[in-house]
Amino acid sequence: MSSKNVVFKKISKDKSVGVYIGKRDFIDHVDSVDPLDGVILVDPEALQGRKVFVTLSCIFRYGRDDMDVIGIAFRRELYLSTRQVYPPLQDLEKGIHTKSQAKLLRKLGNNAYPFFFEFPDNLPCSVALQPAPHDVGKQCAVEFEIKAFSAESQDAKVRKRSTVKLMIRKVQYAPESEGLAPSVETTRDFLMSDKPLHVKATLDKEIYYHGEVIKVHVSVTNNSSKTVKNIIVSVDQVSTVVLYSNDSYVKSVAIEEHGDSVSAGATLHKVYTLLPLLANNRERRGIALDGKLKHEDTNLASSSM
Repeated sequence: MSSKNVVFKKISKDKSVGVYIGKRDFIDHVDSVDPLDGVILVDPEALQGRKVFVTLSCIFRYGRDDMDVIGIAFRRELYLSTRQVYPPLQDLEKGIHTKSQAKLLRKLGNNAYPFFFEFPDNLPCSVALQPAPHDVGKQCAVEFEIKAFSAESQDAKVRKRSTVKLMIRKVQYAPESEGLAPSVETTRDFLMSDKPLHVKATLDKEIYYHGEVIKVHVSVTNNSSKTVKNIIVSVDQVSTVVLYSNDSYVKSVAIEEHGDSVSAGATLHKVYTLLPLLANNRERRGIALDGKLKHEDTNLASSSM
């Protein structure tokens, strides 16, 4: 659990099963992912002889729930793992528990049972595409979900009253060590002009965090006989959707256009500042966003590795 001893919990409507976990964000370190551990609390009387199972699933949703046609849901399970929690399949005393599980088991009593999952390394992070302002229902997204339910068997029909779902997120953080500051330059030749146009752009560093200003150092050397009429600097978000279409979408999430010109034989050295924010892109459909829990706010999608 976190230093503040926060516990997230959710109980089914019939009170037969509840989920307790110490965090809802799980970090993808590229070569491994933080494991998921928690505790299931059961009410033997409410169960009436039924078993209790818990699942971890990764779901790709590519259409709204109200668009389902002839029973076909616009969602695909990328990963699903199920554990039987009650009756336990192993001796609780012989099991190895994490610190958070040990605390929860002591607090919740004899009807609490631990569960543990490991994420596969190749699953995507939690991400969503921003819907249009008039769209309703759930958005196109990759989501992670814990579901606990009671039933006669794992394959039996599950009642909603005996089911509890809790959304979690799989996230990546920037690496601790940054690389070299990106720099790119290009030369353009023109017809009827003996000398070329040379443009160079450089950033201060490789990694920027949400809400941080990006400074772009632009240098233009115009040895041609043409006049540069305008300079446009933008931050483009490139989203590659490989799950059903293998398409790439490029959208500018910040743009600067000051009307700067460079006449023939002149040079320009200027620093342009860009600040890509979700607040400036809320009306734009198809912008990729970091995954969010419930109705919390989020950010423009972080670059993923």
